[in-house]
Amino acid sequence: MKSNEPIEVVFTEEEYISVFGAREHNLKNIDVTIPRNKLTVITGLSGSGKSSLAFDTIYAEGQRRYFETFSAYARQFLGSMERPDVDKITGLSPVIAIEQKTTNKNPRSTVGTITDIYDFLRLLYARASIAYSYETGEAMVKYSDDQIIALIQEKFAGKRVAILAPLVKGRKGHYKELFEQLRRKGFLHVRIDGEVVEMRSAMKLDRYKVHFIELLIDKFPVNEADTKRLRESVQAAMKLGENTIVVLDIDSKEQRYFSRHLMCPTTGISYNEPAPHSFSFNSPQGACPRCNGLGTVSEVHLEALIPDPKTSIKKGGIKPLGPYKNNLIFWQLQAIAEKHGFTLDDPIEDIPEDALSIILYGSEEPLRVKSPVQGVNTTYKLNFGGVLDIIGPNDDESSAKSKRETEQYLRLTTCPDCNGARLKKEVLNFRMVDKNIAELSKMDLTALYDWFSTVEKDLTVKQLAIAKEIIKEIRERLRFLLDVGLSYLALNRSAQSLSGGESQRIRLATQIGSQLVNVLYILDEPSIGLHQRDNHKLIHSLKQLRDAGNSVIVVEHDEDMILAADYVVDLGPHAGRRGGLIVAQGTPEEILKSDSLTAHYLNRKLKIPIPLERRAGNGKSIHLNGATGHNLRNVSVEIPLGKLICVTGVSGSGKSSLINETLQPILSKHFYRSHKEPLPYKSIEGIKDIDKVIEVNQSPLGRTPRSNPSTYTGVFSDIRKLFEMTPEAKIRGYKAGRFSFNVKGGRCEECGGAGVQTIEMNFLPDVYVECKVCRGRRYNRETLEVKYRGKSISDVLDMTINTAVEFFEPMPAIYQKLKTIQEVGLGYITLGQPSTTLSGGESQRVKLAAELARRDTGKTLYILDEPTTGLHFEDVRVLMDVLNRLVDKGNTVIVIEHNLDVIKMADHIIDMGKEGGAGGGELLCAGTPEDIIHNTDSYTAHFLKDYLSR
Repeated sequence: MKSNEPIEVVFTEEEYISVFGAREHNLKNIDVTIPRNKLTVITGLSGSGKSSLAFDTIYAEGQRRYFETFSAYARQFLGSMERPDVDKITGLSPVIAIEQKTTNKNPRSTVGTITDIYDFLRLLYARASIAYSYETGEAMVKYSDDQIIALIQEKFAGKRVAILAPLVKGRKGHYKELFEQLRRKGFLHVRIDGEVVEMRSAMKLDRYKVHFIELLIDKFPVNEADTKRLRESVQAAMKLGENTIVVLDIDSKEQRYFSRHLMCPTTGISYNEPAPHSFSFNSPQGACPRCNGLGTVSEVHLEALIPDPKTSIKKGGIKPLGPYKNNLIFWQLQAIAEKHGFTLDDPIEDIPEDALSIILYGSEEPLRVKSPVQGVNTTYKLNFGGVLDIIGPNDDESSAKSKRETEQYLRLTTCPDCNGARLKKEVLNFRMVDKNIAELSKMDLTALYDWFSTVEKDLTVKQLAIAKEIIKEIRERLRFLLDVGLSYLALNRSAQSLSGGESQRIRLATQIGSQLVNVLYILDEPSIGLHQRDNHKLIHSLKQLRDAGNSVIVVEHDEDMILAADYVVDLGPHAGRRGGLIVAQGTPEEILKSDSLTAHYLNRKLKIPIPLERRAGNGKSIHLNGATGHNLRNVSVEIPLGKLICVTGVSGSGKSSLINETLQPILSKHFYRSHKEPLPYKSIEGIKDIDKVIEVNQSPLGRTPRSNPSTYTGVFSDIRKLFEMTPEAKIRGYKAGRFSFNVKGGRCEECGGAGVQTIEMNFLPDVYVECKVCRGRRYNRETLEVKYRGKSISDVLDMTINTAVEFFEPMPAIYQKLKTIQEVGLGYITLGQPSTTLSGGESQRVKLAAELARRDTGKTLYILDEPTTGLHFEDVRVLMDVLNRLVDKGNTVIVIEHNLDVIKMADHIIDMGKEGGAGGGELLCAGTPEDIIHNTDSYTAHFLKDYLSR
């Protein structure tokens, strides 16, 4: 092994994975041995090379070898995968990587679909549920022909009956052609809207009214002697009535429906035979027709459409139309005004409701519009579709700009037809033990597991015979999810709303359930978003995976995870170019005895100090009252300003619901007119005491390799202007645009300035390979000939932040921005590093640096969601120095966090709980760390008390 302090590790043959000469990214030709069938943690400073070793070397080589098993025919569609920069890897098993970046953003994807549990639920309901009528609530019935005949003879014995075949059920139309076809077939009578009439030539109905039409097949007295006639009539009626008939008692007018399908005996409503796809919101057979299975619909956002109701239409009261123009739209509005008795000069709030409805949504009734153009006397007869129809369609073929313009006047709201359940009303009336499939999907996983643990005793013998194995499978899969600390989730939780850690733990649970053996699993910080209380559950699950005969490698900084590992590899000694070496490896006990930075923090030689005193703040507060979104239970909370505030609690306790989805949207709407709607709340006070809100989240900086830290922070514009001022650029007439890799002229046209070419992998993620023309330098030869202090624009993009800070020190505007990136602990990344290669935590810190570079007013509220993601103990110390600087200037910083090193440094803690999901949503305690540790209900208090005493 090549490092400063060689450590001898001896393994027997076949018991380890050996990596020889790894040089990917900043790895310095290292050799490392990792024991097989063990839980190994790779740790070290951010940027020290952990992911380069685990993912870019070991996983990349495993993936490449897998591709080589494909036939030459299959490989031609996948392209070539380059070998990672490593001499040799031996002992490698098939590799599965579970990363943070694989979160599914499809709105149709849910926890239930990702884990396949919903597929088992669909099968269960298709085969073992009981159908009920959505009209009467009665259990649906289904009969054979023999049963129907026997029931008619029993219920209508000795009575005169009419056998009817239902043809039209509650539909508009004149049905002239239908009546003609029936007459040609020899039928004489039909029952229309409850009245039996004789069909006549050219007979038709009112086309705008809803009708019920049944064909009279036969009428006769019921007796057992004439069973043959009854059977023939029933079969004829079944054929024409699509397997449903109506039997009418002619004298008493009593009627009863019979069907070969599931049917309501009172109203005659029938359901199709249930199948698994009937319960899928991704299938036309099951999806709610109003929202197409999404559970939400777009509705007009009147406040955005009409910002000031006191303004008239003529003066631009309807925002997308603007002030009056002499065009067809306003001619139509003038015609509506004349018809309904108002003028375009009237305030919008005075316009009659029915008229405003026509203006917004349109009308089916044609509108007579007079041309106001002088000398033109023309009247148009037009259909008016409403303002939203005019401002731009929102379909697949619309331009992105048109969609954005329309969407700002719309907002997503729960579908009124299915109430967010995503399914048709018929489907929602199939139940098991009084629960439909949507109600089970809404339960948090703990409650759902409990339900499935006791449901068998309430099933009939027939249901139990069908459902027993399905229920067992569902229970096992739910158990795996509970074991990785996801008890607060529900099956209907959208995949879009999952954090990277939650997504990883779901995939981990799925892998445990797959029961594969001899596989190498590589995970990237699965503890993200997990409270200390649930850490042992995650560690137990990883050990389960190991004990099943697999090797598990975890890139992790969590203290509990490191100490619970079988083996630890510690990279360093620093980040970026000063990292990439093995500084220690061995068992946790051996690591504790080493001289690495990680070891110093683990054995308390180094620690993040507790502040000597807590800040008093500026005496002002924001009061958020009555928050009830998601699982929040009428929470009212005080947020003292001028302090570092930590929002804590177990996963799913309501932290994000309170801060990210209630407080932040309220403030964004107030300051920036944001379109995002906050979750329900009663009132908020104290907004006047801040002047802006900044949310620093972990979403990617961009979706392509073109986006990078220099472009995001704006420092690249300053650098390009600097190159424009060089003598060589002035001689050649190059402007700043010449040095942009996004503009034609100076960039390499082969790769479009990306430096890489994209190989689409069809059913696998796209692969980026270095451009063969510019060799990853992004620019053409002429542009690269222009240099500043001996460096081309491409050389500058390849500099690390640490190097660039020294290089640009004489240029204050550039230096200051780069210095802020360095101060948030990102000195090891390069200026041009593609944003697709940055972790969520790194992206968040780049955003934080961009905000730090701006001038603050001392009245800014910053909101950060788990900023310690991907951070080593030392990196957390650096980050907290930055956040404390912000607060010392008078700003307020709210951090949603589980890291005890951050929590102990807070001036004020807001602790949510007690449990996650349905058991959470309450404010348990608030105050300084010293105040809350006495709360016996708080899990955070329990762990913090122990941490403060160390």
